[in-house]
Amino acid sequence: MHACVIHKAGDFRVEEFTPSAPGPGEVAVTVAFGGICGSDLHYYRHGRVGDFTIREPMVLGHEIVGHVAALGPGADGPAVGTPVAVHPATPCGHCTECSSGRRNVCADTRYLGSAARTPHVQGGFAQHVTVPGAQIRALPPTLDLRRAVLAEPLSVALHAVRRAGDVRGKRVLVTGAGPIGCLVTAVLHHKGAAEIVVSDLMDTPLRIARACGATGFVRADEPDAPVWGAPFDVSVEASGAPAGLRACVERTGRGGTVVLLGLLPPGEVPLLGNITVTRELELRGAFRFDTEFDEAIELLAGPLPVDAIVTHTFPLPDAQAAFDIAHDRTVASKVLLDLTHT
Repeated sequence: MHACVIHKAGDFRVEEFTPSAPGPGEVAVTVAFGGICGSDLHYYRHGRVGDFTIREPMVLGHEIVGHVAALGPGADGPAVGTPVAVHPATPCGHCTECSSGRRNVCADTRYLGSAARTPHVQGGFAQHVTVPGAQIRALPPTLDLRRAVLAEPLSVALHAVRRAGDVRGKRVLVTGAGPIGCLVTAVLHHKGAAEIVVSDLMDTPLRIARACGATGFVRADEPDAPVWGAPFDVSVEASGAPAGLRACVERTGRGGTVVLLGLLPPGEVPLLGNITVTRELELRGAFRFDTEFDEAIELLAGPLPVDAIVTHTFPLPDAQAAFDIAHDRTVASKVLLDLTHT
């Protein structure tokens, strides 16, 4: 068996490993596909994501689908061979946040492929993973695994739009047309937003955003383009760039809502505080997701327009090339690893 392991910034290896047998209540999964996330790329290139820093070798990846390989003693899960998606989070279940329905911000949660805690939680870019049975979701028989692998990032998008409130009939700006921004666009379209304008610095991501339901798109370096138009009711910052946050605050109208979704660089980031005050803007953070995972699977089994987001698939031995091209936003959006090949 093999896995993709990050040791430090720039030090990424496909290594042999010995999978563990499922213990009580656990389910073993043979992983078929894994989606490379922006956080995986940050770990690879910078050794950190926001304030989460690599301190020991860690298997990357948290967007995974595959088939049930084995059930541990007492595990309540789908039968062996069933195609499944893996919810990457295991909240503690008893803290104030978990008790109040905000399990996605549980401070003691375990999240696949995350350096938020030490020891790090090993991720899913491995040919065989073992997780608690509660993290397993059987997939509809008509849902292709390559499409199902979008369940985790789509859940992030669903949660962000939920944080924005009712978007029906509203004019919405999305800054950043990476995979998350494009999935946010698809969700906004599904939820009835009247107008969805997406901004980015690259043309390829903007074309993908259009395929996902954007009604308008604009280069972020064209501040006077007519498509910007009137102030927006809602803005979703999905780029993780300070300039994206500035655009959201500047272009959201009085009484509007700005959702901060992209993880910004560590440390302090400039904020247009006076505009936020005088327009009475609401700034809302959006972090990960919880029950949205089940809604994401349901939507993916339907006609949600997201297929354009998956641009490349690489076999596991070519994981280095997969990570390199995933960083090239002129050609790539969501890049998948096919873990069935060694």
